[in-house]
Amino acid sequence: MTENTGKILAVCVSEKKGQQKHTVAEIRLQANWGIPGDAHAGTWHRQLSLLGMESVRRMEERIGFLLAPGAFAENILCQGLDLVHLPVGTRLRVGTALCEVTQIGKECHADCAIRQQAGDCVMPREGIFARVLAEGEARPGDEILVLG
Repeated sequence: MTENTGKILAVCVSEKKGQQKHTVAEIRLQANWGIPGDAHAGTWHRQLSLLGMESVRRMEERIGFLLAPGAFAENILCQGLDLVHLPVGTRLRVGTALCEVTQIGKECHADCAIRQQAGDCVMPREGIFARVLAEGEARPGDEILVLG
């Protein structure tokens, strides 16, 4: 991996907002929608969420227990990219889909499942969000390429 390339470790979905997501073998990313069947799909700017394993590991050290992929309601758990420093507007090849970073971090709601369990949530500080520009698929082992 290079500075502009990361690796997908897990892909995750949930049917309801505010819940931890569960892993699946692969996801289809639909242009201008996100992941069909995922609670966060829609015609808005947060169609896809990404979080780095590096952020999860720091959180695990702080709270003293391991967390499953999807614990922070991220769709894509990846490694090797400094996600939080990618500027809004950055284009990413996520598996075979083309996405664009639309937001860094978010306001966490009070009934967030991981905040209730662990007392903190890293997604508001280190998660990023994107919209899907061109359809494709993503699965664990696929690359994420920063296109600029």
